[in-house]
Amino acid sequence: MEEHFFQCPYCWEEISMLMDYSVPHQSYVEDCEVCCNPIQITVTVSDNTLQSFSAESIEQ
Repeated sequence: MEEHFFQCPYCWEEISMLMDYSVPHQSYVEDCEVCCNPIQITVTVSDNTLQSFSAESIEQ
């Protein structure tokens, strides 16, 4: 597990999350720990290295 930091697309606070690099492609929704809005997280990993990461707002 690796710690990754990013900004919430709603409240712009810095968020920390643990990422599992053993899964090559992940896509899921996680609530911001500060403002509680849902964030679409998309991650791509290759050779145990983070290749891409996005944290996007979900239009409600």
